[in-house]
Amino acid sequence: MLTQDQLKLAVAKKALEFVPEDAVIGVGTGSTVNLFIEELATIKGRIKGAVSSSEASTARLKAHHIPVYDLNEVEKLAVYIDGADEINHYLHMIKGGGAALTREKIVAGAADEFICIADENKYVTMLGAFPLPIEVIPMARSYVARELVKLGGHPELRQGVTTDNGNVIVDVHGLKIMKPVELEEIINNIAGVVTCGLFARRRADVLLLGKQSGVEVIR
Repeated sequence: MLTQDQLKLAVAKKALEFVPEDAVIGVGTGSTVNLFIEELATIKGRIKGAVSSSEASTARLKAHHIPVYDLNEVEKLAVYIDGADEINHYLHMIKGGGAALTREKIVAGAADEFICIADENKYVTMLGAFPLPIEVIPMARSYVARELVKLGGHPELRQGVTTDNGNVIVDVHGLKIMKPVELEEIINNIAGVVTCGLFARRRADVLLLGKQSGVEVIR
């Protein structure tokens, strides 16, 4: 029986097959991505460098002497490789457990292909069991929370967390997300919301799913 960490390592290794030669790639944030960065270090001579979605990933990439670029310096990214807190059969995701969702969404949007790396515990029929993270401008926190209650959610301020952009995170519990694309748009249109952790309009193109039987490639 493989542990969750072993499943994460298997998908991190598999993701190397999706890294193009001599390219700048997008790198996400989180425990599975940390393992991917360790694996990426073994082939760092084959890539130009990376654009990172968080200060934490940037520090880890630099520790391995992998060049880190500002997204504004790069014309395009061939691939973006990141994990998910939940992902469904349509490859819609909830992300933001590590509070890096806004930068993750920006880097994902700039990439030709989004490769999601996840273990089988993250694969769900319906999104919403994992509380939906929303990055909010601090002065709008109470207003946004009231609007989220109207949508049927139970918003909770994530204590002691400030994002890399200087904002707060509100986690919304109790949502059964039937229409992720629609809900993403509705929440993003609330004044004061920077972005929500639904990645449905820009879903993953490929899911590398770590299972007991091996890594399944789902498109």
